[in-house]
Amino acid sequence: MTDIAAGRLQAVSKVIVHPFTVRITHWLNALAIIIMIMSGWRIYNSHPIFPFEFPVWATLGGTVDGSVDVHNEEGLAGALQWHFAAMWLLTINGIVYLIYGIVSGHFRRSFFPVGPAAVLRDAMAALKFQLPHRIGVYNAVQKTLYLGVVVAGVIMVLSGLAIWKPGQFQELTFVFGGFDVARVIHFLGMAAMVLFLIVHVALVIIVPKTLPTMITGRANIHDTHFDH
Repeated sequence: MTDIAAGRLQAVSKVIVHPFTVRITHWLNALAIIIMIMSGWRIYNSHPIFPFEFPVWATLGGTVDGSVDVHNEEGLAGALQWHFAAMWLLTINGIVYLIYGIVSGHFRRSFFPVGPAAVLRDAMAALKFQLPHRIGVYNAVQKTLYLGVVVAGVIMVLSGLAIWKPGQFQELTFVFGGFDVARVIHFLGMAAMVLFLIVHVALVIIVPKTLPTMITGRANIHDTHFDH
C-alpha cells in the first residue's frame, strides 16, 4: 500500500464526533468554571459560611501580601475581578452553547432520551465495570450528569446575580430565599461543579482516548457508534 493510499484510508477511518462549536464552548466553559471556583474560594474566605476556609494556594486573587499593601485586605478585590470576568465568559459562552445545542439538535441527539430505569441500569453496570464506552455515545449516567451540570450552571449564574446585586435583583434574591440562603445555594452549586469536574477528569484518565477527540473533534470510526 502506498503512503498516499494509506493516508486516504486513515482519513476515511476518522469521523467527526464533536463539532467545532461543541469543542470551543467546552474548553471555554472549563476555563471559566475553574477560574470562578478558585476565585470564589478566595471570596468565600473573606466571609465564610461554614467553619472552614480554603487554602490560599488553591485560590485566585493575587498575593495576600500585595493585596494587604494595596487594598488593605487579603485578596478579595482581585478575586472579585477574576470572578466577574469569568462570570461573563461563562454566561455568554453558556448562552451560545444552549442556543447551538437546541437549534442544531445536539441536545436531542446526545442527551435524550434518558430515564430513571436507564440511569439505574447503567449505574449498576458501571459499578461492576461492565459498562461499554463508545466515543460520541453517552450512557444514561453521563446524560444525567451533563444535563445536571447545565441546570447547575444556570442556578449558579442566577444565585450569583442575587448575591452580587441583592438590591437591583431583589425579586431574584427573594426567589432564592434571601441573601444568606442564596449564598448557601451558590456554595452548594460550586460543590456540585467541583464533584462533576473530579468525576469528569477521572473518566478521562480511565478512558484517555476521549481527550484527543475533544481537541480535534475526530475519532477512529471503530471507536464510535458509526461503525454499527
